[in-house]
Amino acid sequence: MIPAMHALTLADRLPPIHGRVQANAQLAPFTWFRVGGPAEALVRPSSATDLAAFLAALSLDVPVQVLGAASNVIVRDGGIHGVVLRLGRGFGEVRIEADGVIAGAACLDAAVAEHAAAAELTGLEFLSGIPGTIGGAVAMNAGAYGGDVAGCLDWAEFVTRSGEQVRMAADGLALAYRHARLPPGAVVVRARFRARPGDPATIAARMAEIRAKREATQPVRARTGGSTFRNPPGMRAWELIDAAGGRGLVRGAAACSDKHCNFLLNTGGATAADLEGLGEELRRRVHAVSGVTLDWEIKRLGIPAGPAPWNVSAGLGSAA
Repeated sequence: MIPAMHALTLADRLPPIHGRVQANAQLAPFTWFRVGGPAEALVRPSSATDLAAFLAALSLDVPVQVLGAASNVIVRDGGIHGVVLRLGRGFGEVRIEADGVIAGAACLDAAVAEHAAAAELTGLEFLSGIPGTIGGAVAMNAGAYGGDVAGCLDWAEFVTRSGEQVRMAADGLALAYRHARLPPGAVVVRARFRARPGDPATIAARMAEIRAKREATQPVRARTGGSTFRNPPGMRAWELIDAAGGRGLVRGAAACSDKHCNFLLNTGGATAADLEGLGEELRRRVHAVSGVTLDWEIKRLGIPAGPAPWNVSAGLGSAA
């Protein structure tokens, strides 16, 4: 149950910050699916120090959610209660070293791969095939095309929910398939990835191969959210969905991709409820046919459709 808010908005009552704060901010434009309701307060800190001071002063009863590139996220239609953090320019630095790359959490994965390639460093080409940011890649041990974060991460830096800035070695994060054990409530702010000198032509060829394979097999030009479900051990989610008759299935303006049926699509005008409902129907069909329960890989955030509770209680009307 979301508690009632006072006449002042949450944004009015937040600790001071050098970055930007926006009340009742629409989130759909930031998401790849282009769906979802507003953030009660969208906060964009200017730096890790700014973020640390903000979180240190923020009441622990205020929920905090980080939103990166939102390439693997469904924001529900009712929006997200509390603070939504978006890391921007102050978290976008890339530093090249002789045997690695240090990248801010807001850097796009593909951009980090390109920086490494320009420096003739190999081992990070797989990042060119992952839509999203470095912060999200660390938080979920992102991987594709034969590589993953676990295979190249040296360390990551975080700001904890209490405002402490910490660095943790990769072996302290319990990295596993699409999983990392971060400090509770921690926000990834920077990470270092191992790389090694390589042949520029070979690096370029591998990245071109990844781009071509992704273009050929995934609906990259659609409003989508990447892989919807995790692959069960020894199986592929898309094969289970295909065998259960899910390819091309629709719900409202949401569809299961004909090109790769572990991808959901907003074909135009879909709601978050359409997408999530279609996903649950695919899970039901797969379980009925194979006995396998698919686990969501896409994160589903926020509350269902309806007037945003913070607006109703503050007398501001519906955010829908």
